[in-house]
Order: sequence, then structure tokens, then C-alpha cells
Amino acid sequence: MDTKIYVTYNDIHQAVKRLAERVKESGFEPDVIVAIGSGGFIPARILKTFINRPIFAVGISYYGIDNKPMDVPQKIQWIDEVQQKLTGKKILLIDEVDDTRMTLSYCLEELISHDPDEIAVLVIHNKKKVKGAQFPKEITRYFAAFDVEDRWIRYPWDAEDINTHDDLAASSRS
Repeated sequence: MDTKIYVTYNDIHQAVKRLAERVKESGFEPDVIVAIGSGGFIPARILKTFINRPIFAVGISYYGIDNKPMDVPQKIQWIDEVQQKLTGKKILLIDEVDDTRMTLSYCLEELISHDPDEIAVLVIHNKKKVKGAQFPKEITRYFAAFDVEDRWIRYPWDAEDINTHDDLAASSRS
């Protein structure tokens, strides 16, 4: 039996729609969406359909080519003119999964250094496990569509053959 979790584009779309409703119900009204690449790009774009805000993309690398974590995350790409775009703003930070929390925490610390009004975090999957880092105390809003066991998650944007991927997702549900 395959212990991976297979997620389809439809799964992601439905999860983001529900998350958008939760964000709105919470009273949080972001000025900007910040997507952590590469996993946060597609959920951020879907979210824009429901919460129409500009999207900024950041590249943070925590895993090497061999999928082994590095000691600390590294900035690959960051927002141009950061101060002007983030100072005093409400930011919604998006990634696909909260696994070790290292990438999210690193990115949050960077964003906080630019004096935003508030930052909330949104993820599709939160892995139920001990995290390698904690959120800064300034983070009080956290939205996760699913709390899942610590299993490898196969997202559709990583699939080489989307039909096979969707078949595996369907068969894992039966």
C-alpha cells in the first residue's frame, strides 16, 4: 500500500475556497498575498479568485536537490522594494504544507523585519508532528485546510503524468 497522500487540483481548489471563507469569517483582510515558491504559487493564485489582492512571490530553499533539508533556509528570490510594498500592510503568507515549519518561520522573520501591520499564515496541509521551528509571537492567525499525519504529500504540480497521479489519488480514497 502506498503511504503517500495524493492530492488533485480539484482538492486544492476546494480547500483554498474553504480557507478563503475562513479568512473572511475571521475578519482578517489582507492587503497583499505572499506566496512561498514553489508550493505556494498555485494555492495563492486560486486564493486570488476569492480574495482579490496582489500576489508577491518569494523563493525560499530549505531542501537540496536530494530532498534533504539544509541547516537553515536560504533566500533565492525576494520582493523588490520590500519596504514600500510591505510596511504597514496586512500580509497573508501562503505555502502548500507546514512540515518542519522551518521555511515558514524563516520567511515570517524576514517579513516581520519590514514592519507590516499584521501577518497571517495559510497552508493546505499541516503535518501533525513536532516542528523544527516555531512561529514568531507576532503571528496569531493560522489557517490550515487539513491536519494530516507525517506522510509524503504528492501535489499535482509535481506530477509528471497528471492522469496517473489523479488515478492514484482516486484509488487511495477507495
